[in-house]
Amino acid sequence: MNNSIANALANPGAPMKVRGVRKRFGAFTALDNVSLDVAAGELVCLLGPSGCGKTTLLRCIAGLERQDDGELFLGERNVSELPPQARDYGILFQSYALFPNLTVEANIAYGLAGSGRDETRKRVAQMLELVGLLGSERKYPGQLSGGQQQRVALARALAPAPSLLLLDEPMSALDARVREHLCTELRQLQRNLGVTTLMVTHNQDEAMLMADRIAVMNNGKVEQYATPQEIYDRPATPFVAEFVGQGNWLPFQRSSDSHARVGGMDVRLADGTARAASGRLFCRPEAISVNPPIHEENLFPARVREITFLGNRCRMRFELNHLPGHPLLAEVGPQDMPRLGAPDIWVALPPRSLQVFA
Repeated sequence: MNNSIANALANPGAPMKVRGVRKRFGAFTALDNVSLDVAAGELVCLLGPSGCGKTTLLRCIAGLERQDDGELFLGERNVSELPPQARDYGILFQSYALFPNLTVEANIAYGLAGSGRDETRKRVAQMLELVGLLGSERKYPGQLSGGQQQRVALARALAPAPSLLLLDEPMSALDARVREHLCTELRQLQRNLGVTTLMVTHNQDEAMLMADRIAVMNNGKVEQYATPQEIYDRPATPFVAEFVGQGNWLPFQRSSDSHARVGGMDVRLADGTARAASGRLFCRPEAISVNPPIHEENLFPARVREITFLGNRCRMRFELNHLPGHPLLAEVGPQDMPRLGAPDIWVALPPRSLQVFA
């Protein structure tokens, strides 16, 4: 995508606010008092499983669904009761929703109704250059690849220079290699244009790659709203910990403010974290040290049950000798495999990597 054109077309987006939005479908609560702030020019991902409410929230913001309670603001305008065409947004649907009987040029120009012919032609050319499709004006959607169709749909959404861009699972129809490439391109374009963007996805890799902040949703509520690193490193709830990335869980009983009993083991925690009398300890697989120096804290004997080669890393399933029947995961680099040797190993659970959930 052409960065120089993007910079020339840059138009600062407007901040968006969601305040206490509720939506029910019969007895089912799709949104339960959701509030959210998106800064001007920010890209926020609504991340969660099917049925969590993320698409319903996007549709309420777009005016395609009417919320039962709550308010929606774009900039200083309260858009809660406005029809979709008065809300100043562009939208890219999961299916792209291109008109199969219209050319690429006509599809992009569709959102520019009311503009003069010369102005429309100039804007369409700018959009085609922006998304790298100059020369495709006369083609029809059926003559384009999935990635090219997505670019056309994106150009159509951006052509009217909206204050807000809404993306509804925009990568779901693409294969993994094309998806990653277009995620990077779309993110760079969004930054250059400065358009405020809200994106719905169930794919955590997309959210991690693209978002300034992620709202992890479950059962109609936002469980955590933070940067990708904060959500991964310090998940706020067990659901967030389990939904984003891989993780290990260990049942514990508190023995002091900084120690817990796990099976037959005494585990030191980061100071002051063991406030709950019991619960579960959580840690990421890559935080576990395998065959570390003997002076490491929380060093325990273990037995390897399975090793899976994943290209740039290996995932190891093991059991602690003091906690049999409770498989855990660790990740090591392929270069570290030779030093594992026999199935009997030592693992260290660094205190700073253990998070307590009551």
